[in-house]
Amino acid sequence: QVQLVESGGGLVQPGGSLRLSCAASGFTSNYYAIAWVRQGLGKEREGVACISKRNNSTAYADSVKGRFTISRDNAKDTVYLQMNNLKPDDTAVYYCAATPWWGLATMNLIYNIWGQGTQVTVSS
Repeated sequence: QVQLVESGGGLVQPGGSLRLSCAASGFTSNYYAIAWVRQGLGKEREGVACISKRNNSTAYADSVKGRFTISRDNAKDTVYLQMNNLKPDDTAVYYCAATPWWGLATMNLIYNIWGQGTQVTVSS
């Protein structure tokens, strides 16, 4: 059974940084994509970043380009989201999500495996 477990959320001041981790287990294929998806209070769900296992390509939402970086450690089966220069608008529950995928990373995928989410709050 595939499982995704997020960690690393918390409270940070505007301009600060956080790193989220997503530990993945149970995958039987090397062809999948993992993304970070966030949902703020009263807001629609928004894809933030995606990484493709097959070729390590990445994709980002315009709202986080230049501030967030998605990466993976294959030896640990863990995907990270480094978030720099955080803004109050980044406040949300951040979910790790996965789906079978063999192409380049894209923000247009539909995910069928989800973690439990981790809260990120950006406030002074």
